[in-house]
Amino acid sequence: MKLSHFSIGLFCLLVFVISCKDPKNTSKEVQKSQDVNKTVDPFFKLSLAQWSLHRTFLEDSVSPFKFAKISRDMGFEGLEYVNHLYSEQIDRLGFDTVIDSLNVLSKKHNMQNVLIMVDGEGDLASPDETERNKAVENHKKWIDAAKVLGCHSIRVNTFGTNDPKLWLPSVVDGLKKLSDYAAKQNINVLCENHGWLSSDAPLLIEAIDMVDMDNCGTLPDFGNWCTKRKDGSTWGECIEEYPDKYQGIELLLTKAKAVSAKSYDFDANGQETTLDFGKIVKLVKNSGYTGYIGVEYEGDRLPEKKGIDATKSLLLRSAKALK
Repeated sequence: MKLSHFSIGLFCLLVFVISCKDPKNTSKEVQKSQDVNKTVDPFFKLSLAQWSLHRTFLEDSVSPFKFAKISRDMGFEGLEYVNHLYSEQIDRLGFDTVIDSLNVLSKKHNMQNVLIMVDGEGDLASPDETERNKAVENHKKWIDAAKVLGCHSIRVNTFGTNDPKLWLPSVVDGLKKLSDYAAKQNINVLCENHGWLSSDAPLLIEAIDMVDMDNCGTLPDFGNWCTKRKDGSTWGECIEEYPDKYQGIELLLTKAKAVSAKSYDFDANGQETTLDFGKIVKLVKNSGYTGYIGVEYEGDRLPEKKGIDATKSLLLRSAKALK
C-alpha cells in the first residue's frame, strides 16, 4: 500500500516523539517502582508513623501536608498520622478542610491512610467521670476524620492513674463509650503501650477483655515499656519498666490491629541497640498478624530520614531472616 506524504510525516513524528522520551527518566521510574516493591515483605506492609518526622515538621518548618509525598518517596505504602502535628493548620484552615486536604494528598500519591494517633484530647482513663466523658467527646471528631480518610483505626492514650484499682474501671468505661461510637463508623479504637499502666501488658489486656468489643484492640509498640516516671510525670526520666518487654509484646499481639516498630539508635552493624528486632518480628509473625507495621524512629543521634531508613532496613532484614 502506498503511503501519502501526510501519513509518512505523521509516522516520522511519532517515531521522533517516542525516541525523544528520556530513557534515563524511564529507567529511574522503573527502578523506583522496583525499589518500592522490594520493601514489601510477604507477611506485612510498611507504613510510616508521622512522629518519626516530628522535628522536620515542628522545627524545620516543613509543611505536614507533605507527609504523603515524603512517605511515598521513602518507599512506604501506608500513613499513620499524628493529630497534633496539624494543630496550626486546623486553627488556620478549619478541621474539615485539613482532613479533606489530607485525603486528596494521600490519593494523589497513591498512599493508604492507616490510622490517626490522637494526643491532647483528654484522658480516657481519668478517674474523674466528667473529665473522662469530655475526653470521649473530644475524640469523636477524630473517629469521624478516620472514617473520611479511610483509616481503620485511631490510637488513643490511657494514662489516667497509676493506681490499678482506680485505673481499670475508669479505662474500661472510657474505652467502651468511645468504642461504641466508633463501631457505628466501622473504626477501631486502639490502645498502645504508651506509658504508665498502659505499658503493663497483662493489665491492659484485662481492660480490653472487659470492654469486650470487636473494634477495641491494641497497638503493640516495640518500645514504650516505662510504667513509672520520676515525680509521677507522664514523660521524662523512667524509674520503672515492665520486666519483660518481649512477653509484653507477645501478649499485646493477641489483640493487635496495628503494630509499631519503634527504634531509638543503631550500632555499626545496623542493629537496634535496645531492642532485639529479630525476636520481636518473629513474635509478630507467629501471632498471625499480617497488617501494616509502622516504622517509628524516635532517636536523636541520626537525622530523622536516616533513622527511618535504618529502622525500615532492619525490620525487613529481620523478616527475611525468618524464611
